[in-house]
Amino acid sequence: MNRHVAIIGCGHVGADVAFSLVTQNLVDHLSLFDIKDAKAASEQLELEDMAAHIGSRVHIDHNDEQQLSCADIVIMAVGPSKTETSNRLRELAETSASVATWAPKLQAAGFDGVLINITNPCDVITMSLARRLALPEGRVFGTGTSLDSARMKRVVGKLLDVDPASVDGYVLGEHGESQFVAWSSVRVGGLSFSQWPQAETADCAQMEADIRRGGWDVLSGKGWTSFGIATAAAKLVDAVFSDAHRVYAVSAIDQRFGVHIGQPALIGRCGVIRTIPIPLTAAEAEKYAASATVIATAFQKIC
Repeated sequence: MNRHVAIIGCGHVGADVAFSLVTQNLVDHLSLFDIKDAKAASEQLELEDMAAHIGSRVHIDHNDEQQLSCADIVIMAVGPSKTETSNRLRELAETSASVATWAPKLQAAGFDGVLINITNPCDVITMSLARRLALPEGRVFGTGTSLDSARMKRVVGKLLDVDPASVDGYVLGEHGESQFVAWSSVRVGGLSFSQWPQAETADCAQMEADIRRGGWDVLSGKGWTSFGIATAAAKLVDAVFSDAHRVYAVSAIDQRFGVHIGQPALIGRCGVIRTIPIPLTAAEAEKYAASATVIATAFQKIC
C-alpha cells in the first residue's frame, strides 16, 4: 500500500506533523499545502535534505491540488494568523473561514479518504468539516483531547512517581476551557487513581487546571505548541494505516448531543470505528453535557 498523506497548513504544527510522519516511516507519499507557496516548498526541500538519514524513501510534493484526489489521509492543520492565548474559541472566525475554502477543493478532487482535523477550535472545526464533506460517519474526526489525555498522564505520573505510559484514563469534552478529567476512568497498574495513597492528599482541582493550562504554558514560553500535537496526529495516522483498532480520545460525533466532542474511540482503517461510552459519575456526566453545549453554541456562529 502506498501510504499517502496530505497536510494542509505548513505552520509549526503542520511542519512538525510532516517531520514526525517521515522520521517514523509512517508515510510513503507526502503532499504539503500552504497559502504561502515558498513555505510549503521550503518544508519539502528540508524534508528531502534529511532523506539520506532515514530508512525509507518518501516522495514529497507541495501545493499540487491534484494530489488530493488520491490521498488516503488529509490532515487539516490550518492555523490562525495570531494564536489566541486564553481561549481557542476566539480563533473560530478566522480558522473556520480558512478551512471552508478547502472543503470544496477536497470535494472537487473526489477525496474519499480519512480526514484528521487539528485546526482549532478543534471540535467545532471538525463538525464543520464533517458536514461540509458529507463523508461516511467516522471518516472525519479531530485530534480532540488526545493531547490533553497525554498531559493528564504526565501530571498523574509525576504525582505517583510512575512512568506516564503506565497511566490510563481520559480527558473528555472540548479541546478547550470546558474540558475535564474523568477521574473515575484513571487507572494505574490496574488500580483506580483513588486507590493510590498519594490520591488522598492530591489537589485534583489544581492538577486539572495544570492539565488544561498545559498548552498555554508551552505557548507562553516558546511562542507556539507543536511537538505534542504532532506526535498525537502521527499516532492517529499510524492507527488508520495499520487498521490498529486502538483507542484514543478524539473528537468524534456524539449523537446524543449532535456534536463532535473529545471521547474515547476505536480507530482503524476507516477512521472512527465506534466510540466507547465509558461510565461516568453524575458530576462527570454533567460536565460532559456542559462541554457539549459550549461546542454546539460555538458551532451555531458559523452555520
